[in-house]
Amino acid sequence: MLTIFQRGTSPGFLFTESSMDSEELLSTMKRDTHLVPDGFWAAKTEKQVTTASVTDAYPPEWDVNSINCTANWNLTTLDWFNMLEPHFQQFLLYRHCRYFPMIINNPQKCFGNIDLLIVVKSIITQHDRRDVIRKTWGKEKKINGKKIKTIFLLGTAMKEEERANYQKLLDFENQIYRDILQWDFLDSFFNLTLKEVHFLKWMTIYCQNVTYIFKGDDDVFVSPNNVLDYLDGKTSPDLFVGDVLYKAKPIRKKENKYYIPNSLYNKSFYPPYAGGGGFIMADSLVKRLFKASETLDLYPIDDVFLGMCLEVIKVNPIMHGGFKTFGIVKNKSSKMNKEPCFYRSMIVVHKLLPADLLQMWELVHSNLTCSRKVNIL
Repeated sequence: MLTIFQRGTSPGFLFTESSMDSEELLSTMKRDTHLVPDGFWAAKTEKQVTTASVTDAYPPEWDVNSINCTANWNLTTLDWFNMLEPHFQQFLLYRHCRYFPMIINNPQKCFGNIDLLIVVKSIITQHDRRDVIRKTWGKEKKINGKKIKTIFLLGTAMKEEERANYQKLLDFENQIYRDILQWDFLDSFFNLTLKEVHFLKWMTIYCQNVTYIFKGDDDVFVSPNNVLDYLDGKTSPDLFVGDVLYKAKPIRKKENKYYIPNSLYNKSFYPPYAGGGGFIMADSLVKRLFKASETLDLYPIDDVFLGMCLEVIKVNPIMHGGFKTFGIVKNKSSKMNKEPCFYRSMIVVHKLLPADLLQMWELVHSNLTCSRKVNIL
């Protein structure tokens, strides 16, 4: 027995004449995967925005129908703000712009009782990943009488010149599968936290009969059978389980993707949080997390932000060895990372591209003979 453990104004115009111009600003935004176009938070528009307050009375449907997001220019008078890198300045200027209109909604996804709702963070250009997930771990079905449903969370295309064409393709994809939730903000790295709060609000409005939620990335391997096996007999309303990081330190190296300046977060450690590659939570946490999220300023790292929300509601996330958000082992060249016998006993493994995911799924579900049993549940 081998047991594995693992402990109104375009956001482009941000500065006064004495600061860098918008073209120079945009050219320095290296943190996001794609180059940032003219707007940071959403496509240019003349819509108006509304924001919800913390309340027990939730709207019967998505109640944000327009955008009007102007910069908080008061920040530009502060010395600490002017010392920040341009992309952090832009984030802070528009951090109060919290909720955006829905472009695609599928509230019928939550009709009836659902035992496991699979929620996948995706971006508009990665239709190949969504397609493979629908064929593998995100396939909607029943397992031992347990109903599984799947939805994908998206914003809009990063590149303005591609936005219209990609949107047409996404509309067609949604006509076929009816599993897309899309909001009118750009799918950038900093906006992943927006995706988090929009999902929490959407769940609070539309989903009343879900028992558990698996939420993860679109480049992971997931075993729904192992998820349900782990959840069997669990009754805690505070259940939140994943690959939990305890006493993680904010990264201060500017070249790192997850760099955070002291002026944005000056504590020595983050609260415990689960790696965003995939985690499971009880549906009873959703409304509490949504309320908690509205008491906090948005934070650039979505995983950490959710950990902050858990801290507010005094829920401790649970570490579980079946969640491998850094691969089976962190050594990427290790053969263990491609061993299907390990995948068969895991809950989540990160990171696989579509072809690798499909191949691993087929191997795991073939007549696989393993010399050792891996016990993680």
